[in-house]
Amino acid sequence: MDDLRVRPATTDDAPAVCALLNAVDTIEVGRPETDLHQVETELNHPEADLPRNSWLGFQGGELVAYGLLWDDSGGERIDIDQYVLPGHQPAAAHLLELMEARAAERAGHNGADRAVVHLNLNVRPTLDTALLTRRGWRTVRRYHVMSRPVDRAADPVPAPPPGLTLRDCRDEADRRRAHELVEETFAGHFDHQSRTYRQWLDDLGPAFDWSLVWIASLGGPAGPEGDAAVMLTRNDRASMGWIRNLGVREEARGRGIAGYLLRHAFAVYAGLGRDTVGLGVDTGNETGALRLYASHGMACHFAVDTWEVTVPVSGV
Repeated sequence: MDDLRVRPATTDDAPAVCALLNAVDTIEVGRPETDLHQVETELNHPEADLPRNSWLGFQGGELVAYGLLWDDSGGERIDIDQYVLPGHQPAAAHLLELMEARAAERAGHNGADRAVVHLNLNVRPTLDTALLTRRGWRTVRRYHVMSRPVDRAADPVPAPPPGLTLRDCRDEADRRRAHELVEETFAGHFDHQSRTYRQWLDDLGPAFDWSLVWIASLGGPAGPEGDAAVMLTRNDRASMGWIRNLGVREEARGRGIAGYLLRHAFAVYAGLGRDTVGLGVDTGNETGALRLYASHGMACHFAVDTWEVTVPVSGV
């Protein structure tokens, strides 16, 4: 590791980072699935703070490892991302040590006495998980990325349940309402971090297509008093159409709304010429989401584990 060179990322590094992530994708899931705009959105995010919260590891001039830290909670919870090419585990270990130290620093700045750090990894990652277990990390949750083929003949536009209407979110008021519904319906989910409306927009990126976000309302004309569910989707991934959020308010569950919204997404994306729709689901979700998606023909594309470690804040 004598030739390892580490520096922060800049926005100009997006193509190199994207290439690294796709090399990791190809090993872990069999094909590249990271789009350049995804990396650009992260690196240009107003909260990214790249000089302090990003790390690029080079060996022999080649980018072999990348790390990024997010402090969304404003408290003890800190999230990190880490990617490494096989054969460069010492570089991964060095970046991991740097990120843990920075996580403790951020948590201390937030007034916490410890950092609870989360890292999501493919269940068969390029990162040697022995590096994690030796440092006290453990798995605490599993997610499935699920996908399903779609086509126009097999996925016609479904009829809505009685009394249900849909509207998209091209209007500002509906965008704000969609944010409120996401916050409400995901509040109890594992690892959900509350975001202000402005932060949420930054997370989605400037080119987000609001015609592919829908609010479902029950009982007459659409209005805040009747809003029952929200579904955010995006059509900017090369590999598949993507359902980012599907949330139903507690009092409206059990009426077939989630299944209808899922079928609606299948039909819309088939009509747009896509051949696959995917989403991520917490396998421990207590609302039955995993069963719902499986019952609609979705299957596991790959699995991801959430790893966790607790790092004390020095001097506390």
